[in-house]
Amino acid sequence: MEENCRITNSIVALLLLLLSAAVPSSFAYRPGDIVPMSRMGQYHSSRTVWHDMIGRHCPIFAVNREALIPISKPTGYTGADPYKISFQVGHEKIYVPWLFVINRKSPEVPMIEMHLKYSGADLFGVTAKVIDMPNSYVELHPDIRKQFWDQQHWPKHILIRYTWEEQSEIDVASGFYVLFGSGLMLSFILSIYVLQSSRDKLARFVKETVADSSMPAGGVAKVE
Repeated sequence: MEENCRITNSIVALLLLLLSAAVPSSFAYRPGDIVPMSRMGQYHSSRTVWHDMIGRHCPIFAVNREALIPISKPTGYTGADPYKISFQVGHEKIYVPWLFVINRKSPEVPMIEMHLKYSGADLFGVTAKVIDMPNSYVELHPDIRKQFWDQQHWPKHILIRYTWEEQSEIDVASGFYVLFGSGLMLSFILSIYVLQSSRDKLARFVKETVADSSMPAGGVAKVE
């Protein structure tokens, strides 16, 4: 009995451990929270380390907004080659690939569009691209164009527009896979338990059979 209890406890502990490992951790953002973001830049073969961006330049969870991010003059900058930047977004450190922002072979001032996807309190997707700043934005921010093309003016400022998209929390396909995986795992664990229980019963049956066969004929030993 004690051995069966130990086996049961071990199986339950294993099941809880596997289930906890299957459930993704959540950083539980709330609308209006600052989503931390860091930035890296590269010019020629010189690459900076990741720098944390200050709050007013970062995305705000579930809030569409715009921000002006400063671009410091790269080390060894000559104006002949492009300068690119990359981002890591959120506690999850979702990586945004390189974006060319200076000397990108366009006569227009660049603007970054960053699209963020979330479900409930979780951030799970980020995409970004560089576009030409629309004329309506240039009219609202005339100094950006003037300072951007001034080779002597640093830091330059890039407008970044954050847009958010909410995804349904009900994912039928993912839910099916989770249920199927959990059922399969539970079946496997129950099979181990049944096998162990059957082995114990078989061992007890063999033991009792051997004990019965060793008794004298008539079932009662003769006492003198």
